Amino acid sequence: MKKTAILLIVSLFIASVIMLTFWLDKPQKRSQEPQEPYPYHSENVTFENTTAKITLAGTLTLPSKKGNFPVVILISGSGPQNRDEEILGHKPFLVISDYLTRKGIAVLRFDDRGCGKSTGNFMIATSEDFATDVSSAIDYLKTRKEINKEKIGLAGHSEGGIIAPMIASKSEDVRFMVLLAAPAIPLRKMMLIQSELIARAFGVPENEIVTLKTINSDIYEMISVSEGTATLKADLTRYAANEKVKNVPVQLLPPGTSREQYIAAQISMLSSQWAQYLFRYDPATALEKVKCPVLALNGAKDLQVTSKDNLPAIRNALIKGGNEKVTVKEFPRLNHLFQECETGSPAEYKVIEQTFSPEALSEMSDWILKKVN
Repeated sequence: MKKTAILLIVSLFIASVIMLTFWLDKPQKRSQEPQEPYPYHSENVTFENTTAKITLAGTLTLPSKKGNFPVVILISGSGPQNRDEEILGHKPFLVISDYLTRKGIAVLRFDDRGCGKSTGNFMIATSEDFATDVSSAIDYLKTRKEINKEKIGLAGHSEGGIIAPMIASKSEDVRFMVLLAAPAIPLRKMMLIQSELIARAFGVPENEIVTLKTINSDIYEMISVSEGTATLKADLTRYAANEKVKNVPVQLLPPGTSREQYIAAQISMLSSQWAQYLFRYDPATALEKVKCPVLALNGAKDLQVTSKDNLPAIRNALIKGGNEKVTVKEFPRLNHLFQECETGSPAEYKVIEQTFSPEALSEMSDWILKKVN
């Protein structure tokens, strides 16, 4: 199957993954997914974001029902995510929380606002809004007698790795932070790298990749300088009339979706407040203000948030701010979801049995335990 213009307008971080859900619908084995009964306490909880006037719903896992434990709040990546960060049949946050809790670390994971059992409207929120949800989670955990208030940490994946430093840079309650495939360079630059690598992985000819880069550069410039959602949407709509953009091959569209419907959906996403915020945001700004210990992990085969560009940027931003308590590790065979893979292409995500690398899980838990003991 030829892959071309479907990549000409690329959603942030996971658009290619979303598209693949229409192509790869065969149920897959997920051997890492834990099954009840769990050897620890698992409790459905709710807490309030009083500023946003919404209720967040999630799951708190504790090594045992009684005790006083360090805790990690898991922060999901881009797009509406439930508490397990469920994508393509994988539940990475369920796997992570199970592993850490068995090691003696409490974990809170929760549905994004407007998703699962959480209230609110996801579609009008920005990363800054999501940060207030995580801050509310911290406030909630401080009310729990089972939680050691001096040992609260954050672990953010992908966009969650942008959100975590926003909070850690301002809150003394955050005592450690884990960044999983976290962007640390300006998002506009990162997306140009991402779209080129994914296009190449999908077999797009080099001459079309050159066209892709030009189109994406134009689109990202429009987003960066836009004066408002309505204006941006109109600008993107006019630009999408360009033959290079609108000629999406029928065979690449999701079943039952026309070219016009697909492009309209992309324009809606790219003109959202969320996209506008991110394209103007430099993650280094918050990282330079983080003072707690940081563990940054990434896969060398990650095509969405490249390790060679972002891991050094994380280290440099922290050190620039005077924080040398940083550990950085690249895993040679891991992709954006921290799966052991062949190429790193999003086309592999669903067909890989593994949900999350045991090596990465061990690295994370060992580091956390060293910081809290």
